[in-house]
Amino acid sequence: MTPPFRKILVANRGEIALRVFRTCAERGIATVAVYSDADRDALHTTMADESVHIGAAPAAESYLRVDRILAAAKATGAEAIHPGYGFLSERAYFVEACKEAGVVFIGPSAHAMNVMGDKAGARKAMREAGVPVVPGFDDIADAEQAESAAREIGFPVMLKASAGGGGKGMRIVHEAADLRRAYEGAAREAKASFGDDRMLMERAVLSARHVEIQLMADRYGETVYLNERDCSVQRRHQKVIEESPSPSPQMTPEVRKAMGEVAVRAAKAVDYTGAGTVEFLFEETAKGPRFYFLEMNTRLQVEHPVTEATCGRDLVWDQIRVAAGQPLGYTQADVELRGHAVECRVYAEDPRKFLPSPGLVRLVRWPVGANIRIDTAVASGSVVSRFYDPMIAKITTWGPDRAAALARMREALRETVLLGIETNLAFHLRCLDEPDFLAGDFSTRYIDKHPDLVAEHVPSDADARAIAAAAAVRAAESLSRAGASTQGGEADVSAWRRSARWRG
Repeated sequence: MTPPFRKILVANRGEIALRVFRTCAERGIATVAVYSDADRDALHTTMADESVHIGAAPAAESYLRVDRILAAAKATGAEAIHPGYGFLSERAYFVEACKEAGVVFIGPSAHAMNVMGDKAGARKAMREAGVPVVPGFDDIADAEQAESAAREIGFPVMLKASAGGGGKGMRIVHEAADLRRAYEGAAREAKASFGDDRMLMERAVLSARHVEIQLMADRYGETVYLNERDCSVQRRHQKVIEESPSPSPQMTPEVRKAMGEVAVRAAKAVDYTGAGTVEFLFEETAKGPRFYFLEMNTRLQVEHPVTEATCGRDLVWDQIRVAAGQPLGYTQADVELRGHAVECRVYAEDPRKFLPSPGLVRLVRWPVGANIRIDTAVASGSVVSRFYDPMIAKITTWGPDRAAALARMREALRETVLLGIETNLAFHLRCLDEPDFLAGDFSTRYIDKHPDLVAEHVPSDADARAIAAAAAVRAAESLSRAGASTQGGEADVSAWRRSARWRG
């Protein structure tokens, strides 16, 4: 079968670029990577069929340069651009620029992005579509208006940047005395991060899960939901562990169907096409669950592997086909929910303060085995740059039930070796043994309620095993270096380069 595109450029870096390359390679589509000075020797640069340098290390001088990315597409003859996540993936002006340049953008329309990318506008559109939203006010212009709105809503309240995401410009305020300072701080952060200091205020739902519905839609009116993901384990409003389905005892097939249908209604309200995710606050009450629209992410999510593991679809391939104008090819009745999947995000960071820990990765050994998936762009000898997000890998495991998936994840984490940088592997291991997590009894405040997970601690048996494994591998590596001309971890990197294919 002729592929929908001959060549696709990925306007991103790291593991998501390699993820897209994998699907393209499987389908006979040529690939183009773009790279900054910091990524000249990065795996995504070396694994594409072609690569184009687009600027200096800071993202503003490379991965956010629309002109250079489009010039790279033109120079290489790429017919379409996949944005990945982050960077330009949710910038409507990039969608329009691609259209003007005659290049297909693999994602939704600029209109859908504009509506859903603005939290206040999205809330308004969702109310009009009959989608439940958290009670609040959409446009807060100054501290005085914030104080008035808070009196009407009642404390605690949540301040959010209208144009924001990723936890930027977000504050929970419990008392009136703290509101003005919180508002001014959030507005400054929003202005610095997004160039827009507009704020909205909602009732703070403090004891709730973060549950999201994965959607896929074509341009012919077919929109399906691919079940849910529970992303409640977060630090600083950033997800750390995701799983599907949600372990909430109140997540029944009937509730899943109701949430899915609401998410579909939300997508249809803005004529959405491609992959998207509708995020909800999921409140468990004595009378049953209540869910409220949070926002819609108009791109492929970081945590999409858990959906792929439980529904058996390649979401990137669906994105590509839909962008090429093909029908989705399946309906809601064809969507399955098979077993359970868990994803742990591995960050190069201090596991106690969650501060980035960039540097040289001297040695990497990823786990192998059935139903273990590694999404990464880091090998021995790779450099984790201070210029970009510190997430270096996603480990996803699948099992016929949650207990089996967690057991497999525990072993995968214990088998993982990362030397040269600090990581949050120890945090994940402690979390997976914590009784509330094992029982599925948690909310978005889980880490706050379990400070021991990030405290200094005496190494456990699991930590000791990981340390011993790392020491053994390091010793073996030293012996190998003594008898070979190839230095350090470069042997691993060279092997990846020679393979000309990404190994998932």
